Amino acid sequence: MRKIILSILGILLILGAVSLGRYMNSKKKKRKPQFNKIVKTVFVDAVQNKKIPIVLTASGNLTAKNKIELFSEVQGVLKKQKKPFKIGTRYVKGQTLLSINNNEFYASLQAQKNNLFNLIAAVIPDLRLDYPKEYQKWETYLQSLDVNKSTPKLPNTNTDKEKYFISGRGISAAYYTVKNLEARLSKYTIRAPFTGILTEALVTPGTLVRGGQKLGEFIDNSTFELEVSLSASYADLLAIGNSVRLTNLEKTKTYSGKVIRVNGKIDQASQTIKAFIQVTHKDLKEGMYLEANLIAKSEEDAFEISRKLLIDNDKIYGVKNDSILSLLTVNPVYFDANKVVLKGLKNNTTILTQTLPGAYEGMIVKINKKK
Repeated sequence: MRKIILSILGILLILGAVSLGRYMNSKKKKRKPQFNKIVKTVFVDAVQNKKIPIVLTASGNLTAKNKIELFSEVQGVLKKQKKPFKIGTRYVKGQTLLSINNNEFYASLQAQKNNLFNLIAAVIPDLRLDYPKEYQKWETYLQSLDVNKSTPKLPNTNTDKEKYFISGRGISAAYYTVKNLEARLSKYTIRAPFTGILTEALVTPGTLVRGGQKLGEFIDNSTFELEVSLSASYADLLAIGNSVRLTNLEKTKTYSGKVIRVNGKIDQASQTIKAFIQVTHKDLKEGMYLEANLIAKSEEDAFEISRKLLIDNDKIYGVKNDSILSLLTVNPVYFDANKVVLKGLKNNTTILTQTLPGAYEGMIVKINKKK
């Protein structure tokens, strides 16, 4: 009886151990996690092909179209003028900018004029006797000479004998000496060649001015030019007369200009070509920094998107059946800093308007219906 009881206990113990082992094994098994499939929401737009203007963007600083540096060709003490020779002073065309004391030189000119008068007066009796037909015109010329006015042109000589006679008496040489001095006298006064403003003044009244010395700078502040450098690949798009939209650095003001010159040479180092834009506005100042947008040409049946959406330079993502991403092959025709102009898309094709991290062809997506 005892053996039977022990056998039964042994069997129960074994069964209990097996059950405990199975229980422990079931605890060790990890449950597989359950994942909910996430469908990303995308923003899309329908392609509408149209005429897209190709706008070339460049920037630079304004320079006055009419601008001169003032230099002295003569020597003397600078005289005081009604208008002070100072930066910011405005002058109209023909108004005196600078005047240098010319008393000494003027006296020398007057002496030469008197010498010319005396030479002609000395030959008048000989002309009356030897050239009676020519006498009257020389007499009239002598009477017209005024040392305080510009010397008139010598009378024309009708014969070689008259010409040799006049030249032999030193009259021609004296006349050209006087005209040379008169031309030099005009250099003691510098007049405004156009209406404008003084932007640099390097001398003051009482200063001894020397020949070749720079005196200042004078500009026409009504018309300006903007020099810009553009990629040589766009050289065929540039044309004189093209309209240009200009903006200031803060993008708060807009100006209108046009291309007036295009360089015929491409810079070998930078592979750029220079274009010059003319602009007129009362608010502009020389040296102002402006950004230019040149409308070079227009592409027909094109569409513009952000450069970030372009993949491998010739593909973008579209959405077919309102839920599946697909790669569409496109033809980029123009790039700028932020945008790209594409061709090759059909109207009403649905494309992404924002980048989608982790996107791949065939990916299931959900279109954002909110506008």
